[in-house]
Amino acid sequence: MTDRPLRFAQADSREDFQTRIAWYYYVGNMTQQEIADLLGTSRNRVNRELSACRENGIIRISITRPVGACVAAEEALKDQFGLDNAIVVPTPRRPEDLRAAIGFGAAGYLEPRIHDGMKIGVGWGRTTRSIVHSLTPRPLRNIQIISVLGGLSHCSRINTFEIVSDFADLFDADRHFFAAPIYASTEEARDVLLAQDAIRETHELAKTVDIAIVTTGDLSDSLIIEYGMTPKEVVELDRAGAVGDVLGQFVDSRGQLVDHPINRRAVALAINDLKAIPSVMLASGGASKIRVMRALLGAGLINVLATDEATAEALLAAETTGR
Repeated sequence: MTDRPLRFAQADSREDFQTRIAWYYYVGNMTQQEIADLLGTSRNRVNRELSACRENGIIRISITRPVGACVAAEEALKDQFGLDNAIVVPTPRRPEDLRAAIGFGAAGYLEPRIHDGMKIGVGWGRTTRSIVHSLTPRPLRNIQIISVLGGLSHCSRINTFEIVSDFADLFDADRHFFAAPIYASTEEARDVLLAQDAIRETHELAKTVDIAIVTTGDLSDSLIIEYGMTPKEVVELDRAGAVGDVLGQFVDSRGQLVDHPINRRAVALAINDLKAIPSVMLASGGASKIRVMRALLGAGLINVLATDEATAEALLAAETTGR
């Protein structure tokens, strides 16, 4: 092994550079410091690029045996909330790794259940993106990936259009978009949008999916809050009793829509339509999400939950104490 950095590494694209690091680390069994010395970079950068490899799908990890305590939490969640299935993963040490961990667990559940002829409804967000990046590509026949809500004009990597396209690319699937913003300017404008042929067709198709994959946010940690709303609207929602949103629609602690104009402007599948979908997976976790997750579970809107161990314990404790 040469003591000098490899010159050709300097010409690699970012993806090639990441792949080289992943190869040396997982196949070559080199330490991060050895890789850094070989490529003329820092160990911290090697660590960051390995994390990026897991996020963007260059590295796909398969774990074949579940953790016993997580299995126990899964059974408890199914019993307490009447779920068809629950997926609980170990809580990562670093909070920034939580979405990737939940996405990995959700993908492991979904992979054997995705088959020819399916219609899959997909939301948006960072956890959904992690699910997509954890799935193994394979060609399928007559499969459709359908957006269940409109999009935003920016935050492209986690927007509905990119999520649906990336998901569809995995399985050579047809894709259907809500070609509209998540919020219309008025309730009347929303009705006009939903009456347009292309949007109406997607809206009706979204009601017939075999499985819908959704995430949720609270009033402090939500893409809707971050990109789609004004501070004044956030204050109003809090006063109206909102604990968070699903499909861009805000609910109270009972999982009921709060009385706020923004809910009447949402270009999305109505949350009550979720009850008619055979399988609705909520993929979410974190201490700030407990109240809204509890609300959605209690309202019977979700029948499959993908979360982490700490969140599962908090949900079960909240159920026991009645909080």
